[in-house]
Amino acid sequence: MKTRTHQTTGPQGDTALLGTPAAQAAFAKARTALTLYAALTTAALVAVVAVAATGHMVNPFMWTRAALLPFLALLLHYLTASTTRGSRRAYERLRTITVVCPLAIAGVDLIPGVCPWWYAAMQTVCVLPLLHTALTLRTPPLRTAFAKPDSTEDARARRGRK
Repeated sequence: MKTRTHQTTGPQGDTALLGTPAAQAAFAKARTALTLYAALTTAALVAVVAVAATGHMVNPFMWTRAALLPFLALLLHYLTASTTRGSRRAYERLRTITVVCPLAIAGVDLIPGVCPWWYAAMQTVCVLPLLHTALTLRTPPLRTAFAKPDSTEDARARRGRK
């Protein structure tokens, strides 16, 4: 039985591109930004708890988002760990999530009446590390390390031709 791995291969067919100093520096930047994201989203949850504890209004939307975003940070850390091990699938998912989430969060916060201004401002600060990660994941060292293999060579290999 064959098992499929999601290891990335570079142009020469190895994962050596992931070990380059530039790629490792990009991974370190992404990990740092995501750690900051986790800290900020946890602080946002603590702020919502504090506001609710002092008797101010906190709507269900604020509770839900404040509780879910720290869990998203855990997912992003898991994807980052998989990416550093060479998972192309994790890399693509991480790239997508770090772009879509900030847009979705900012888009919902702009809807009048959904949340107070202070909460929208706090959420905007929280997504800045995600935007930094999105840009870091698109740097040349990582794009090169996770480049798609040539489709014609892939097709020939699947058919067993040279």
